[in-house]
Amino acid sequence: MQQEESQNTKEGFIERYFKLKSKQSNIKTELMAGFTIFLSMLYVIPVSSEILSHAGMPKDALITAITLVTILSTLACGLYANTPVAMSVGMGLNAYFTYGIVQGIGISWQQALGIVFISGVVFIIVSFSNFRIWILKSIPKNLRFALCVGLGAFLATIGLKGLGFFVLQNGNLLLGNLSEISTLLGTLGILLILVLYLLKVQGAFILGIIILSLLGFFFGISPLPTQILSSPASLAPLAFELEILSVLKFAFIPIILTLMVTDLFDSLGTLSGIGTKANLFVALEDNSTKKDKALEKTLQVDAVATTMGSLFGVSTTTSFLESASGVAMGGRSGLSAIFTALFFCLTLFMLPLFLSIPSFAIYPVLVVVGVAMFLEIARIDFSDSASAVASFFVILLMPLTTSITIGLSAGFLVCLLILIIQRQWQKINFGLIFIAFLSLLPFIL
Repeated sequence: MQQEESQNTKEGFIERYFKLKSKQSNIKTELMAGFTIFLSMLYVIPVSSEILSHAGMPKDALITAITLVTILSTLACGLYANTPVAMSVGMGLNAYFTYGIVQGIGISWQQALGIVFISGVVFIIVSFSNFRIWILKSIPKNLRFALCVGLGAFLATIGLKGLGFFVLQNGNLLLGNLSEISTLLGTLGILLILVLYLLKVQGAFILGIIILSLLGFFFGISPLPTQILSSPASLAPLAFELEILSVLKFAFIPIILTLMVTDLFDSLGTLSGIGTKANLFVALEDNSTKKDKALEKTLQVDAVATTMGSLFGVSTTTSFLESASGVAMGGRSGLSAIFTALFFCLTLFMLPLFLSIPSFAIYPVLVVVGVAMFLEIARIDFSDSASAVASFFVILLMPLTTSITIGLSAGFLVCLLILIIQRQWQKINFGLIFIAFLSLLPFIL
């Protein structure tokens, strides 16, 4: 009898803390929602660890770091913000970290982590102030969509190059050898994952990775794992290895701001998509000045998680749209996020399994994620010539230069230039002028 009363008291506390009744949910529904989000996001660990390892970082330590950051940031979102939002290392931003910053600029991954840390601090200041509203008012909506589309093209390009679709010969990008077995399996993987994704199969990405890995094992292309479970790899090679003082230079300001702005837009776009399904974040509208505690707290967790993640040794952390899969299952509170974090705790002990996944099973995910992001092009208003032309340069230059900074900076400059030529003074504000000025820095420094 006493145990039953204790159980009822615990359930009553959970109900009150997460306000389940007012949100028309219950513990069982939140549990199923959390498990669904977990399955939808599980691909992040092998994919992000593969991408970041190309920056020279140890893959086994990355798997542990990414898992821990996912657990802690998602748990914080559930407890502090009380929203059904899961967080992890951002897709697109991880590729920019490796190919755009470390390989593109030629700095060490330790310095790149320092840049991520500083951008996180700036994001914290933004998320705890009304500066967020000023940014939203200053930047044309079309350029926000173009940023998402450009990121999609960037990711898809990396995926296709990784599979051997393209090769660089004498400075020219040519079609690769498509008869390679790994390329053929990767092509099959793109089609498979794309079909699963379009059919809205839960866990489409991780299911595709599993099938492709099994095919690799079957054909003898990749070795079978000798074991499934083991202790987590040490964080020592990554933790607190960031270099901050060496990147406190004028030349790095555009990259720092680009990471912050990209993370902000990514988060706002994701939260808007989740909010539409769950009737959350009602104040998330263009030019809105309404207070939305759930939105503000979620952005604050996002900002702190990015800063914390750089200490652990990973690139920018952000909210994941896969959280919408849990919302579709009925998840409405932070309890969904807590269950998701608890499920991710299990993956800490799956290091041998993740290390055995072949690259041709991972790159197709980048292509399909890129396709999903690229579809945002339908939301660009091409009747507005200034933002339409600017969007073209954003989308084109991101994959060609492997730089989000260059693409976004070119977009702002072109947009302002066309507005001046067309004398559309009403669309020019101080914020746009200031951002366009900052956009000059990557081209002159």
